Amino acid sequence: MWRLIIFLGFLAALAFGLAWLIDRPGEISIVWLDHRIDTSVLVAIALVLVAAVALSILWSLLRLIFRAPSIFNYARATRRRRKGYEALTRGMVAAGAGDARAARKAAADVARHMPNEPLGLLLQAQVAQLAGDRAGAEAAFAGMAKRDETRLLGLRGLHIEAQRRGDAEAAHQFAKEAHRAAALPWAGEALVSHHAAHADWSGALATVEANARARTIDFKTAQRHRAVLETAIAQESELVDPERALRLAQQAVKRAPDLTPAVALAARLLTRRGSLRAASKMVERAFAAAPHPDLAAAYLDVRPGDSNADRLLRAKTLAKLAPEHPESRLMLARAALAVRDFPTARDAIAPLIAGSARPTARACLLMAEIEEAENGETGLVREWLARGSRAPRDAAWTADGIVSSRWAPVSPVTGKLDAFRWTTQMEQAGLAPPEPMLAPIAPSAPAEPPATPAPVEPPAIEVVALPAAPQSAPAPARPVVFPLPTPPDDPGPEIEAATHGRAF
Repeated sequence: MWRLIIFLGFLAALAFGLAWLIDRPGEISIVWLDHRIDTSVLVAIALVLVAAVALSILWSLLRLIFRAPSIFNYARATRRRRKGYEALTRGMVAAGAGDARAARKAAADVARHMPNEPLGLLLQAQVAQLAGDRAGAEAAFAGMAKRDETRLLGLRGLHIEAQRRGDAEAAHQFAKEAHRAAALPWAGEALVSHHAAHADWSGALATVEANARARTIDFKTAQRHRAVLETAIAQESELVDPERALRLAQQAVKRAPDLTPAVALAARLLTRRGSLRAASKMVERAFAAAPHPDLAAAYLDVRPGDSNADRLLRAKTLAKLAPEHPESRLMLARAALAVRDFPTARDAIAPLIAGSARPTARACLLMAEIEEAENGETGLVREWLARGSRAPRDAAWTADGIVSSRWAPVSPVTGKLDAFRWTTQMEQAGLAPPEPMLAPIAPSAPAEPPATPAPVEPPAIEVVALPAAPQSAPAPARPVVFPLPTPPDDPGPEIEAATHGRAF
């Protein structure tokens, strides 16, 4: 609207000026070289405008003639750049689709049309990776790392290639260099994993703090990582500096209340210091949220001098916080077994074995202990031991295929921080076929040999091992499980064998 008003105002002013000049024609006389030119003012102004337009056109033609070579070079460069970007687009699409031949051809076109294009090096690296040429990929990434605009991308590629060839130290150096240049999530995570894999908990904690300040990780993740590292430091300081270990464990519990190892460690240290009430309250809060055998053991051991009857009372108190959870029932049944209160023990474990429920190995072995303690070595003991050998496995600390009875701050395979989770392993297909409640018969084709039963052979019941049924294809191999190393004075991972069947 305002533009229209301004334009109309300009036209009105122009018309007013022309009318004013027409009403006042005037005369102009020019004498030059014995020639006299008489004309009106309006005609003179028109001649001046025509001359200005003619000079402008002449100057434009002269500039076009002198700039013709540069204009030609610019047009040719523009055309080459357009072709180069088209080839780069085709190459990226082909590399993403896995078409190595088309990507290689596009990379050659990019190198011909745009030899100094940074993204051309990225395409060359992707082509080399598709072809399995690790040396070529590293050369392309190294070239990118030398250029300011692609330095971080090149370091990222070199880091990945170093990890692929198993050179952890080189990967660490590339991540460290990238972390110094900019706050990047992948570099910060790589540094934390490197420090943690080498048990450098203080260095890992400092890197986590730097990542949190740079906001490359969110607040919740930072708190969790801090808690895990503080728990690791507290475990190392438990015997040499209990006060520091307690302070770190309590701080870890505040940061991550669901971190069971921190709660159990803090409870043990509070118990040693005589703060029994504080230790009990801490374990009760954690057990109510997530029952765990380590928490149950820490709660029952708060007063080491307690009798078995007192421990049963404490077990009943703790079980009320999660009455339907299997850990509560197993804890209560074991505590009742210790005082030979067989009805209470059987009532506690009954929902885990009744009906269509499939009891786990711990439940079966605990039932075998109850039967043996109450009735002696009978056939039912052998039956529960046999069932326990093929029962579903109980929850354990698992990380990257590694199963351990003890928690660790990092994965022994990848070095990832906070990798262990308390989970139940999924049964492999055909590992444990359905079984009747009272059928002392081994499975027809077990995936692994069952545990050897106790040497008790009553005349009425006998465990019979049927021959393995022929299979058309070999059964899938189970993953190899490596338990974590234990200190020299530690008896090793807790084994839930048929000989003792202890759960915690």
